[in-house]
Amino acid sequence: MMKANPKGILSGTHNLSGSEACVEGALAAGCRFFSGYPIQPAIEIMQRFLARAPQVGATFIQMEDEISAIAALLGAVWTGKKGVTATSGPGFSLMMENLGLGVMLETPCVIVNVQRAGPSTGIPNRPGQGDMMQARWGSHGDYEIIALSPSSPQEMFDFTIKAFNLSERYRVPVALMSDEYVAHLREKVVISPASEIKLEPRRYYEGPKDKYLPFKRDEDFVPRMVDIGNGYKFHVTGLTHDERGYPIMSEECQEFNVHSIVRKIRRHADRIFEVQEAETDDAEIVIVSYGVTSRVALKAMEQARESGMRVGSLKLITVWPFPEKRVAELAKKVKAFLVPEMNYGQIVFEVERCSYGNANIVFIPYGEKEVDDPDDLLSAIKQAIREKKPRKGIIEYNK
Repeated sequence: MMKANPKGILSGTHNLSGSEACVEGALAAGCRFFSGYPIQPAIEIMQRFLARAPQVGATFIQMEDEISAIAALLGAVWTGKKGVTATSGPGFSLMMENLGLGVMLETPCVIVNVQRAGPSTGIPNRPGQGDMMQARWGSHGDYEIIALSPSSPQEMFDFTIKAFNLSERYRVPVALMSDEYVAHLREKVVISPASEIKLEPRRYYEGPKDKYLPFKRDEDFVPRMVDIGNGYKFHVTGLTHDERGYPIMSEECQEFNVHSIVRKIRRHADRIFEVQEAETDDAEIVIVSYGVTSRVALKAMEQARESGMRVGSLKLITVWPFPEKRVAELAKKVKAFLVPEMNYGQIVFEVERCSYGNANIVFIPYGEKEVDDPDDLLSAIKQAIREKKPRKGIIEYNK
């Protein structure tokens, strides 16, 4: 049943693709601005937002490329809008410089990356997970970012709202790392009434206009915002700056400016990162997965359990910041971690780093393989159980 409240926000149960669910999540989160450039397989997000924009009073703009798309997004947010852009591999690469600008200006926004096979133009109509490290380290310099990884249309809706809430809470761009499979998958999506969806309010400054400092931090290291055009006089720049926003190139300013950008995420990492666990209490093998590979990981875990093998699942909802402490805790009591990825090794290196040599790390690359067959994982589980002692480095599973 489909219902819409007076603001045009849908509620009820719907049959939606991941891309459609993402747009509905953005609108439910209060997003009223989209800037982008057409690219497969993210174009359906653009098309859905364009279709829905007149119904909710939103602004849609197609820019000449992805560089200008994210620049327009940052500008719109500073005028008071909640905003989003969507892209895929090559477009995500073009956005990296202005992603760094968004971090430096501490601009709350959401960037959706519908990952596809790469590098370069790659295969536009095949899924991939090859941009996960790029989401964390793609721009230059030192910074922290938040990245979420949905595995279903329902999570595309839920995680889009979560992404906006995190971006507002910490004044940081948040990446929603989807992929072609999830974006085009169509499933039932339940949308709560707008009154039941919890939204993080923007942290606004509430003092005298002549006293406003755009980068004066609160106890969480998060500055307060104002909307450009409301009579406040201030300066923002991508240069290292002081709390007034004025550029100052000095070690002291680096300490104030860049270290705080890092600290506001690292000091709250335990509050930010989120995982879903299943059967980890007695597990000797734990499958660490994220995004679309979580679907096959859960199938493999269930089949392994039915065969008497003690296998658990650690699904990463938040990939960045990485759940270091939880992985380290599990590494002390499990025999091995299995890490399936649609790439040739990215997040597996984080699992290895956080295991401190306490558990074997088995990597299952799904570079060109389908993601709906648990047989490879089941075979890798059996091999991991047969291992008599820990082995150094990452063990790559091969048929």
